[in-house]
Amino acid sequence: MQPLVVGARELGIVLREEHLAAFEACYNELVGWNQRFNLTAITDWNGVLIRHFLDSLSCLLGIPQAELASGARVIDVGTGAGYPGIPLKIVCPGMRLTLLEATGKKVTFLEHLVNRLGMERARAIHARSEELGQDPTHREQYDWAVARAVAKMPTLVEYLLPLVRVGGAILAQKGEDAAAEVQEAEEAISTLGGDVRQLVPVELRGLAETRYLVVIEKVAPSPQRYPRRPGMPSKRPLV
Repeated sequence: MQPLVVGARELGIVLREEHLAAFEACYNELVGWNQRFNLTAITDWNGVLIRHFLDSLSCLLGIPQAELASGARVIDVGTGAGYPGIPLKIVCPGMRLTLLEATGKKVTFLEHLVNRLGMERARAIHARSEELGQDPTHREQYDWAVARAVAKMPTLVEYLLPLVRVGGAILAQKGEDAAAEVQEAEEAISTLGGDVRQLVPVELRGLAETRYLVVIEKVAPSPQRYPRRPGMPSKRPLV
């Protein structure tokens, strides 16, 4: 666990014994289920510690940990095997977490994992973001929407911003092209009621490349026509 403990400390996060036990259980479940379902290409111990767990925890450089701990409503869009949502919930158990995933087998895994880790106020939903963004029980109901490796920014903001309340924000984990992606998405961000707050560079122990957190505040309601029907945001991005 040392790479995770040291890497988290460098991010300003102190991991306690109960956190490490939960991460170990999470790893064991991931590897076991991955033999039946294709959840992730990364299954080696160090790879999961750094590229899944630590990378997810880096979101706390853009989201105040105290805000999550006090019960913020967070939706993780296109969560896959639970990243970044599950590691954030392990460290900030007070947050209210929704894991959104369009692949049924992954949702089955996520439901099992939430139960295995004993997570309260956490749920997995089998749906697409375009559908949830037009559902009154989810539209503009979240304090934060987060995503990792889901889509380019012009498409991604249409997935995320309609889910967030005015005054809330979205966080996208991006690579070295983050600034260029944000520039390309300027029209989409403005149209959907967003305003770029900051790009946070992330240096992780064990990773050579620089990552970025793109944080966009929701300053106005998203027009009702967005998100468009499933598939349209990726086929015809707002650029």
